[in-house]
Amino acid sequence: MYGREEIRNIAIIAHVDHGKTTLVDQLLRQTGTFRDNQVVETRVMDSNDLERERGITILAKNTAVFYQPKKSKSKIKINIVDTPGHSDFSGEVERTLKMVDGVLLLVDAAEGPLPGTKFVLKKSLDLHLQPIVVINKIDRKDARPHEVLDEVFELFLSLGATDAQLDFPTIYAISKRGIAKRELDEESDNLEPLFDAIIKKVPAPDGNAAEPFRMLVTTIDYSDYLGRLGIGKISRGKISFGSPMKVIHRDGGIEDARVTKIYTFEGLKRVEAQEASVGDIIAIAGMEDVDIGETIADAADPTPLPFVAIEEPTISMNFVVNNSPFAGQEGKYVTTRNLGERLARELRSNVSLRVELTDSPDIFRVSGRGELHLSVLIENMRREGFELQVSRPEVIYKTIADVLCEPMEHVIIDVPDEFVGTVIENLGRRKGEMKNMIASNGNTRLEFFVPSRGLIGFRNEFMTQTKGTGILHHNFHGYEPFKGELDHRTKGALVAMEGGEAVAYGMWKLQERSTFFLEPGTRVYPGMIVGENAREHDMTVNVCKSKQLTNMRASGSDEAVRLEPPHLLTLEQAIEWIGDDEYVEVTPKSVRLRKKILDANERNRAAKKKPDTATGENAPKG
Repeated sequence: MYGREEIRNIAIIAHVDHGKTTLVDQLLRQTGTFRDNQVVETRVMDSNDLERERGITILAKNTAVFYQPKKSKSKIKINIVDTPGHSDFSGEVERTLKMVDGVLLLVDAAEGPLPGTKFVLKKSLDLHLQPIVVINKIDRKDARPHEVLDEVFELFLSLGATDAQLDFPTIYAISKRGIAKRELDEESDNLEPLFDAIIKKVPAPDGNAAEPFRMLVTTIDYSDYLGRLGIGKISRGKISFGSPMKVIHRDGGIEDARVTKIYTFEGLKRVEAQEASVGDIIAIAGMEDVDIGETIADAADPTPLPFVAIEEPTISMNFVVNNSPFAGQEGKYVTTRNLGERLARELRSNVSLRVELTDSPDIFRVSGRGELHLSVLIENMRREGFELQVSRPEVIYKTIADVLCEPMEHVIIDVPDEFVGTVIENLGRRKGEMKNMIASNGNTRLEFFVPSRGLIGFRNEFMTQTKGTGILHHNFHGYEPFKGELDHRTKGALVAMEGGEAVAYGMWKLQERSTFFLEPGTRVYPGMIVGENAREHDMTVNVCKSKQLTNMRASGSDEAVRLEPPHLLTLEQAIEWIGDDEYVEVTPKSVRLRKKILDANERNRAAKKKPDTATGENAPKG
């Protein structure tokens, strides 16, 4: 084995919002990647519109910086992979960790290790990667860095870390200001201690440059000029422009290819190269059909590399071709063929996703790692001009040792003390099992194991009950025996009786016993859901009813119409709210809720003869 001492490959892993992308910004700045007068956006690695809007990393991305240690004449190239912190995008984390030799584990100095921290750390320890722990945000008023470090050490022990992994260096940081320290009382105004720890602790990539070339494709990109680009780390050998290669597909098929372009990474740019060697993270063009998890190898020795096992999906939804009365009015892509092609394209890069055909040609069953995973896909599709309908999420059940099991989530909640009772009661109704409760400074941290189906619709209720002050984190825990029946929604729907435009007068008469999901002037159709009833049952209403105009006036009949502000649902809220007999209709301009059966008489007949059969894969109703 020969090490490449001039290269280090690291991934930055953390829970959502612990400061990964902000730290990458500062690493780029302090290594001179940007000019002094260059205007650069914050969170520069969050290049996707959805990432910038939500403040989370959805897609793993890589960059590279050059750092020259003191007393050294040469620079060292540090390839950095910024990974998502949310467990719904775990497929991105699992495959990108195959490209690196070490990880920076970022932990918030106040919040400590959360479910996402545990998830990404477990993956990196299993791959025998060397960790460096960065206790971030030490400038917070409620920071408790020493306690958090103890919690991190306990987490390492519980996950079965080796002695070498337990001997991790600790860095204290304020990533927003670009400061890192070895000790809390140390003076520092830059990230030098962090760079030194990376150079010293993360091993150089090993492999033999003299052996035939081999690389596992862990990310796919696309260029309008070059077609598909396979991105990964070279595990052995060298590659040169024009070299003949073989692509070994996951099904065992082997295809001929030739290298038409090689790119290495420098800062935020791709730089064309004539050749690259073992340890380099590169992008290769010329393999049009290459896919994630496949191996590009020298034509003389086409042996595949093992691909990392991706965790199975836990949630599924039906994606249905839009057949509402407003179908085709707002979207560009509305047919079955459009929807099928788009989902097939998504499968090529979204390794955690599963798409199955159903008995109906207009319905695709799409499974993913969680509601957020699927809602991000739906949001991207509507921005691209697609129209579709989606059903309520269902968990995927499994039979383990002849016992029906369901997915469970590890939930951590931070709330002010006054709301603790309400939250415990709500999660108790959802079959939650409390594991821990810690109170400090007027706040309480609650830990639960809750069935995944019990969390569908919980976030909205939680934010209302805690008046927006609660913080909720959850992560897939594992499969456990089925916990029994669950009530989904305690309130019925307001369903439009006729089509037209919603009128303030018609809504005013109904608002005492309901909450509306739309504003006056919104177009509606029969069977569309316009609001939430205060009681359990659905209610058919006429929101298009207008005031009859006469030439007679009576005292008190012209009172002003005052409407409460409507509750306009986001896409995620709409998906959580709907029941089994409802769809969310998604178009580039609108998110509407509707009944699957639009005609009121047909709905009533269907409700009377409702079959008592399970849906999905041996799935009980819940």
